Amino acid sequence: MLAAEVQLARGDFLLDARFTTPTPGVTALFGRSGCGKTTLVNVLAGLLPARGRIALDEEVWLDSSVGVNVPADKRRIGYVFQDARLFPHYSVRGNLLYGAPRSAPRREFDDVVALLGLAPLLARRPGSLSGGERQRVALGRALLSRPRLLLLDEPLASLDVSRREEVLPYLERLRDTFAIPMVFVSHQFDEVLRLATPLAVLDQGRVVASGGIGAVSLAPALRDIVGIDAVGAVVEGRVERVDPAQGLSTVRIGTQNRLYVTSTSLAPGQRVRLQLLARDLILAVEEPRGLSVRNQLRGHVVSVTEDQGATLVEVDIGGATLLARISAAATRELGIRPGLGLWALVKAVSFSAHAMGVGIAEQAPAAGSAAAT
Repeated sequence: MLAAEVQLARGDFLLDARFTTPTPGVTALFGRSGCGKTTLVNVLAGLLPARGRIALDEEVWLDSSVGVNVPADKRRIGYVFQDARLFPHYSVRGNLLYGAPRSAPRREFDDVVALLGLAPLLARRPGSLSGGERQRVALGRALLSRPRLLLLDEPLASLDVSRREEVLPYLERLRDTFAIPMVFVSHQFDEVLRLATPLAVLDQGRVVASGGIGAVSLAPALRDIVGIDAVGAVVEGRVERVDPAQGLSTVRIGTQNRLYVTSTSLAPGQRVRLQLLARDLILAVEEPRGLSVRNQLRGHVVSVTEDQGATLVEVDIGGATLLARISAAATRELGIRPGLGLWALVKAVSFSAHAMGVGIAEQAPAAGSAAAT
């Protein structure tokens, strides 16, 4: 377990962060630029002085109450920055081997090269690489240092959309292959959705919501950050069937409902995570008939909340909760209220499913998690 409780004042900014995460696995620190994410990561790495306590399993790195402060180079942390920070005068091979223990067997190097698809790049210099290639090399260099903890500080932030999509599968592969605890910093929720759980939402140096990503997806604090168009419930399920002819996969969620997803790249039995945006859900108080909408989910209303001139409706569909955004007029006319039975409708083309790997499956949520850019 990684546990941190730290305080740091820098000018007018105060970091006051509690952070606990299971290991191994990926914990996301999410928030706007300037909320304290990078500050916290630098404190974890030992690059900034702070008060409080940091411990990884039984090893204490910081305990200001008794004068313990393990230097950064003794914490065995792998750090991947927004920019790759490769040595321009070294080849890719030289960059990968920098900092790796001399006693490391050749197999470790070969495994990392294969995992990150770096074999064709080994003789090249960083200046000839794309942004995505440079970040993959930076990941490989961090892994080969045999870290006890891997810190990823917005490693995709400097990349355009196509390069981000190039690197994300490698991050998923890293998560699923190595039993290394990781802290992943991002201000892009789609990255968090694909890679991590638990999740800590940060604002002005403090944790404003934390826990499993499904629960946090419903939190008002997250809505304030991602904005109306990105609000939606995150649910998890298991693939029951893949129909290539129809271009659909059937995913069981909760205890009684199934979702049809426009994807054939999944496999039966695979665990997946989906985000259903509140703007895409339609609510019906009578059983729908004669509609093209494939997903018609039976449930009941948990809560009704006013939100910027509209209404947010939480719907329990049996072991999973969805969030719908509808007009205040529709709420009144349909008599939508807590306890009411209804149907939630959503097109199969409105969302996608992301495979959940070993690194994020069946994790416990973070307890009172983090803060910090």
